[in-house]
Amino acid sequence: MVEQPAIGDNDRVVVHRLSKRFGNVQAVADVNLRVRVGEAMVIVGPSGSGKSTVLRCMNHLEVPTKGAIYIDGVHLEDPKTDINAVRKEMGMVFQQFNLFPHLTVMGNLTLAQKRVRRRSQKEAEEIGMQQLNRVGIPEKARMKPAQLSGGQQQRVAIARSLAMNPKVMLFDEPTSALDPEMINEVLDVMRELAASGMTMVVVTHEMGFAREIGSHLVMMDEGRVVEEGNAAEVFANPQNERTRAFFSKIL
Repeated sequence: MVEQPAIGDNDRVVVHRLSKRFGNVQAVADVNLRVRVGEAMVIVGPSGSGKSTVLRCMNHLEVPTKGAIYIDGVHLEDPKTDINAVRKEMGMVFQQFNLFPHLTVMGNLTLAQKRVRRRSQKEAEEIGMQQLNRVGIPEKARMKPAQLSGGQQQRVAIARSLAMNPKVMLFDEPTSALDPEMINEVLDVMRELAASGMTMVVVTHEMGFAREIGSHLVMMDEGRVVEEGNAAEVFANPQNERTRAFFSKIL
């Protein structure tokens, strides 16, 4: 039994001694993280370092082998916890857009609102249009995903999550499947979210973006956190040799 960490009123997500194994592979080993309300945490590191696994454990797409995740003080591993109720408060944007191809953009934005938030069609469409305006593509509301560029589809995916009024947004390398010229249009939306005070956890390889919007930076390697701190300070003066080596190759 893992002891419960101290959780403050300002702690939105607490990752406590998290470990995750896939067979013989130790993907994550004894990770501790604390995401505070309004913070934009960026998680960086080489491929295979465990970044995405930590993110997926945060909303229980992966179940930890050991340790615990707390969202607003709710222990996700407690058998009494209603995971679906917790997930209502979390938006997640993946590398792939995961839009329903047979639905219009608006259909994609209203489906979960109606089923999960129990909103009427009218209210769901009004909120959907607000979010399409926010991500800059209101004119695409009646189109199908196949009629959109990759960047536009990813912006729809972000709008879909925002329409659920989440307390925290999780981004798993949201630009990695995009052509280079489409990356900035998605990053611009995420910049606006960070500036608005949305609590965010972003796994990314976009170092310039991480430096710009990250309030807290976490560097992972081989399943462990090797360095973390104020993003600007870590970028300016990394203390860990592994962090310095990683930055030297990509900055």
